[in-house]
Amino acid sequence: MASSSKDLAAPSIDFSYDKLAHLLVFGLLATAVLRIPRIFNLGWRGVFMVIALVSLYGALDEYRQSFTAGRSVELGDWIADTLGAIIASIVYYKWHSYRRFLEWPTSSQSQRTD
Repeated sequence: MASSSKDLAAPSIDFSYDKLAHLLVFGLLATAVLRIPRIFNLGWRGVFMVIALVSLYGALDEYRQSFTAGRSVELGDWIADTLGAIIASIVYYKWHSYRRFLEWPTSSQSQRTD
């Protein structure tokens, strides 16, 4: 009966590509920072440090936008930033195949003889 009604008692999911972009870009930022050997070698402490750093950067970026005409501050953007940092950091740290793929030497690096 519920499927024949246009008004369902279900939560509304307002999907925004803006939030997906925030998640992906801040995930990429977290991955780039976690790839620094000195940070990666800290283990889980380094992972948590990267998540906190990227989340703080996202919050400061949202705050900075409040001073820009035509831009707005959204809690959802900061949440997407933080989720991107969490997901990307944990995936990079725990998924060895993914990490090896990202660290694959380019042809110019494999020919170097330093």
